[in-house]
Amino acid sequence: MGDAQMTEAQMTNSKLTIRQHFPALINKAYFNYGGQGPLSQISLDAINYSYQFVQEKGPFSAAVNDWVMAEAIATREAIAFELNVSADTIALTEDVTVGCNIAFWGIDWKPGDCLLLSDCEHPGIVATAMELQRRFNIEVSMLPLMATLNQGDPVTIITQNLRPNTRLLAISHILWNTGQVLPLDEIVKVCHHPASWGGNQIVRVLVDAAQSVGVLPLNLTELGVDFYAFTGHKWWCGPEGLGGLYVSAEALPDLHPTFIGWRSIITDKNAHPIGWKAGSQRYEIATSAYPLYAGLRNAIALHKEWGTIEERYQEICRLSKYLWERLSELSHVNCLRNSPPESGLVAFELTNGKPHYQLVDFLEKQGCMVRTILSPNCVRICVHYFTTELEIDKLVDAIASQIV
Repeated sequence: MGDAQMTEAQMTNSKLTIRQHFPALINKAYFNYGGQGPLSQISLDAINYSYQFVQEKGPFSAAVNDWVMAEAIATREAIAFELNVSADTIALTEDVTVGCNIAFWGIDWKPGDCLLLSDCEHPGIVATAMELQRRFNIEVSMLPLMATLNQGDPVTIITQNLRPNTRLLAISHILWNTGQVLPLDEIVKVCHHPASWGGNQIVRVLVDAAQSVGVLPLNLTELGVDFYAFTGHKWWCGPEGLGGLYVSAEALPDLHPTFIGWRSIITDKNAHPIGWKAGSQRYEIATSAYPLYAGLRNAIALHKEWGTIEERYQEICRLSKYLWERLSELSHVNCLRNSPPESGLVAFELTNGKPHYQLVDFLEKQGCMVRTILSPNCVRICVHYFTTELEIDKLVDAIASQIV
């Protein structure tokens, strides 16, 4: 985009140009970017070409080995550029959950240590915390952040729940169920300055970034976060099976590798392990679906053709506000947030007693893809920068037809 004076017609045309690259957007209104973004034909072609290249050269050949190394470097660099960090802080993983597990299990837990997490985390994160508690006899404490969606201060709540034995805070940058954007910079400052809350050690901060990467303009260096786990298959619209983990230089020495393979180690001339790779590459494992790397890089590049991340985020917020306003006009619909959203996630509940899953099933038959959330019990809609107002109108009209 790149032009603040772009007319509405120009913006519509630019969106149509981008949308033409996505086969999944043909003849449907897609609102599930927070679950999985559609893959562009450009990314599909890059993946297919890469697989063909590997087979033509020979999967286990010197040429392909050199290509794999180059692809990994290029992909870390592309990701690092988007997050405003150095490439050596990025580990390539399969998804957010793997990245979070690397951070969770790499800490040298002691009995009595406390893991603090919010009451808005994904079940995969909660289950991991429960297993850490069982194995290491640590404490797991829940933060009541869901109640701060419309009132209250998340930073104050977190500060009040930090204790001298707290080792790690695990939160999301954008809460996956309500769409609330947490003030991560303020949260990190509190955790890293124990004197402000009566502690005697820094509390590391692990962030589930499933809903923030590809949405928010990010500078992880300025945010000061310790661990930031993300995926390429949601808002970046990359291939499933490829994500990453950022580990800050300050947190790196104390985070031990748990999953270990040839990509994470240094060997001597006799192939004996003698140490870890420099930076976050020590958390990578072994053979991966390397052709996905080109798919993700092409996905990231395609978004840049429309505009900067700041411009894309501004458009996401504009469309979320439009959706929120239209939903707020409907009877028997209660938007969880009582002010315009700050992300691409808009959640609402029906107040007429009708099951949410029935509405979601009906909407899919109308070509509108949304999903239910169980905690809180609601329907979640995701809008991206290339979502159109016509799509939103179609969705809201379909909802209205079912709630009379």
